[in-house]
Amino acid sequence: MKISVIGCGYLGAVHAATLASMGHTVVGIDVDPGKVAQLARGAAPFHEPGLDELLEHGRATGRLHFSTDPADAGDAQVHFLCVGTPQDKTSDAADLSFLVSAAAALLPHLAAGAVVVGKSTVPVGTVDMLQDVLAARPDVLLGWNPEFLRQGTAVKDSLVPDRLVYGVDGGRAAAFHPATGAPLGVTAALDGVYEPLLAAGIPRLVCNFATAELIKSAANAYLATKVSFINAVGGLCDAAGADVTELSEAMGLDPRIGGRYLHAGLGFGGGCLPKDIRSFRTQAATLGVPAVEDWMRLVDAVNLGQRERTVRLAAELCGGALAGRSITVLGASFKPDTDDIRDSPALDVADRLAAAGAHVTVTDPKAVNLAWRRYPRLRFESSAARALQDAELVLLLTEWDEYRQLCPASTGQQVRRRVVLDARNVLDAAAWQEQGWVVRGLGTAAGALAAAAH
Repeated sequence: MKISVIGCGYLGAVHAATLASMGHTVVGIDVDPGKVAQLARGAAPFHEPGLDELLEHGRATGRLHFSTDPADAGDAQVHFLCVGTPQDKTSDAADLSFLVSAAAALLPHLAAGAVVVGKSTVPVGTVDMLQDVLAARPDVLLGWNPEFLRQGTAVKDSLVPDRLVYGVDGGRAAAFHPATGAPLGVTAALDGVYEPLLAAGIPRLVCNFATAELIKSAANAYLATKVSFINAVGGLCDAAGADVTELSEAMGLDPRIGGRYLHAGLGFGGGCLPKDIRSFRTQAATLGVPAVEDWMRLVDAVNLGQRERTVRLAAELCGGALAGRSITVLGASFKPDTDDIRDSPALDVADRLAAAGAHVTVTDPKAVNLAWRRYPRLRFESSAARALQDAELVLLLTEWDEYRQLCPASTGQQVRRRVVLDARNVLDAAAWQEQGWVVRGLGTAAGALAAAAH
């Protein structure tokens, strides 16, 4: 099948490479010539494990191409819209201008009977807007196929997804022939695209447009709720003298709850969860559902509050004042295994520390080159060893494996004071304390008090 992918960022580049690996002929379209040239060489313009190999395979087989010209997508049977929907600059709503522009640019080049499928995360009602854009082409079918990728595991999530969701006009009742049960229209086209995944038993859900538009935002809202809930409980643990890591472990063993996203710490960031819960809140307000609106506002507030909480604890560990203190921050990306620094909790905390007068050095395995341009008052080092030299306080803010595996003895020889704030609660606190370190986490005051007593 000939397929086009419009927009080659985190979502589009991975989707295009994955489809090519399934045997389709794919052309990726993007307005950025530099990005297109790099992808055409078989190299990703961002760090995503496994993507370079997938891109190189697509290039070598001749099934994967990239272009800046929408006309190059003209003979495709299925077109996936994968452009970004960032938070609007003047409100919490999603900015759909890039999505609408992409659909309008594609319109003159659509072949008869083509299928256009949105994958971007969007507010409910977006399909209606795109139907207006495509109204001049009644022969073109429109569908919605939300993505569920996680940065750092996006390739695996694409090759072995948890589920496939098709949003079609009329929903499930209109998706299949009433007599034979054979898939029709958009459903049939997407079944052709995802044939290897369906054959492998990946679940498929067919629903109406509104449901498909809401699914990704609702899923992200729930995951954000779990994170903010356990972080709020972490504050309760500090006040009560409990340990949130032990508490969350016990909670997670309950199969009704589960342990994923129930890990207390600095909180979430990135280009998806924060803007998606704000968009979800805006949608709830527009649709007159105050319970969801208020809930999302609280989830957002708890998450952002973790950053200020971390700064206050850093000041406490520095004797009450941050000015003039040398602080090393381990991590700049918003999560491990990516170089994405959008709404990075680590960089937000580092910048707040610097604003309070601290001398802050930040290190990260992948994100230093992106971060130093955005945060000029911070000092950056690509080497953790250099960043740790003479530090009076170490903050672990992004849980890269290499920071989890630091040797407390040798690390102690590099710093001026053996004090670490593990804001992700991932270090073996006992092993570090044995080497003379003061170790604090978020929600683990009980452990710190027990160590101090000994």
